[in-house]
Amino acid sequence: MAVLFVCLGNICRSPMAEGAFRAAVARHRIDCFIDSAGTAAYHIGNAPDPRAIATAAAHGIAIGDQVARQIEARDFQRFSHIIALDSANLAGINARRPRDSHAEVMLLLDWLDGHQGRGVPDPYHGNEADFLAAWQLISRATEAMASRLAYLASASASPFDYPPRSN
Repeated sequence: MAVLFVCLGNICRSPMAEGAFRAAVARHRIDCFIDSAGTAAYHIGNAPDPRAIATAAAHGIAIGDQVARQIEARDFQRFSHIIALDSANLAGINARRPRDSHAEVMLLLDWLDGHQGRGVPDPYHGNEADFLAAWQLISRATEAMASRLAYLASASASPFDYPPRSN
């Protein structure tokens, strides 16, 4: 399994999602390659926003060594799941999607009951409280995603099992 998280510039939401999901898959003992990217080229080569780094660090997650990059055509072959942080980026991902892609492309909050079809608000032009609000949604959704993927990967799961969703 390989998961790519995508937001606009790859310095706020997608790095936080990458870090939160790394922690969640470690807790669930899932073998997974994880990365993040942006649909825009604004911040290529930059570290995450200092507010994103601080927010993740306050929750025990280190993301400061991540480097922003833009999504590229080969990502649609390398990743089994491409997870958008909002609907605008979902549209951008789908616009770039090659016809032969087998990656599942969806919103992160589609994994979180009661939030399907919604995006994580972009905290970039906000303050620390906006980064915390984004973190809370991201961490809940990545935990729900890891929990469900672990369940489906377990020996007892069949294609007809529907694991309970977590909030």
